[in-house]
Amino acid sequence: MIQIKNVSHFIQSTAILKQISCSFTEGKIYGIIGPNGAGKSTLLQLLSGTVKPSSGEICLDDKPVHLIARKKLARYMAVLLQEGIPPLGFTVREIAAMGRFPYQNWLGGEDADVENMIDEALAAMGIEHLQHRKLEQLSGGERQRVALAKLMVQNPSLLLLDEPTTYLDIGYQMQLMDQVKAWQQERKLTVLAVLHDLNLAAMYCDEIMVLHQGQIAAVGTPAQVVTSELLGNVYNTKAVVFDHPEIQVPQVLLTPGN
Repeated sequence: MIQIKNVSHFIQSTAILKQISCSFTEGKIYGIIGPNGAGKSTLLQLLSGTVKPSSGEICLDDKPVHLIARKKLARYMAVLLQEGIPPLGFTVREIAAMGRFPYQNWLGGEDADVENMIDEALAAMGIEHLQHRKLEQLSGGERQRVALAKLMVQNPSLLLLDEPTTYLDIGYQMQLMDQVKAWQQERKLTVLAVLHDLNLAAMYCDEIMVLHQGQIAAVGTPAQVVTSELLGNVYNTKAVVFDHPEIQVPQVLLTPGN
């Protein structure tokens, strides 16, 4: 589905990614973790086709992503960037409706039942009561849920999420990730999510890629990747890893003073 072939990327003379090669198959949730500056958000930008790698190639079904027409690509791929949606004076419902742009004809119309799709997306994110508010009237967490509702209306096959739980308290973090998981399973989506919270990554991701200093340090299941030794090497801190008592996935406790 997605192939990353010997990709390197430089910003000015600084190497952000160095000879990255890997692939992502359909129907899984992949987590991308690593310390600040490891190249996680840059990799997501390259995957989205908004930035062309300095060298190497990123392909979607064997075609370079940056060569695919933007509107055609948007029917297949939806992206939630770290900075979210800027407040531009639109209501929540109007923003959610923007997710249908890739499917509209030149007059702005389409045959799908758009209003029902918007209703379902707003209800799924628990923001139907906010639908007539302007985005600038919302909290950071509410804006994040609006952004995800817009992606749901877009109805992609591939979802790229850059720190989707930013600004959310722990209750809404779990709600959002539960919704992403349910949505992924219902529609057989492929999800690539940059996550800082290692415990969330272990609970929700089928596989995890660890980036460190612009290179792949490890790829595997949460049990294979989330280990005290690897986390110590990558994050330079002492981590205690144990199994979650109910769902048997690794969870991380940090030790102060290390």
